[in-house]
Amino acid sequence: MNKSELITSLSEETTFSKKDVSRVLDAFTRIVERTLKKGQKVSITGFGAFWISRRPARKGINPATKERIDLPEVNVPRFKAGKNLREVVRSVKIG
Repeated sequence: MNKSELITSLSEETTFSKKDVSRVLDAFTRIVERTLKKGQKVSITGFGAFWISRRPARKGINPATKERIDLPEVNVPRFKAGKNLREVVRSVKIG
């Protein structure tokens, strides 16, 4: 599901206009980004949590040249599914 499909589904489920749903979804994204930028965690009970994790500097290999390179320390966004989401996903049959 892409963003426009999500907006359509939310609009149908809530009876809010697509324009209003789009504004709320964009605001949610901005708030999560701003909160993570401050180094804080965003938790949605039952759904999951977003936070920043620091990946330490490490050695890597350039796949094109096979040359060894030094990869710098970086911050990466992380997400852990909450209990309710994990239970829903466990019951899904794939394939």
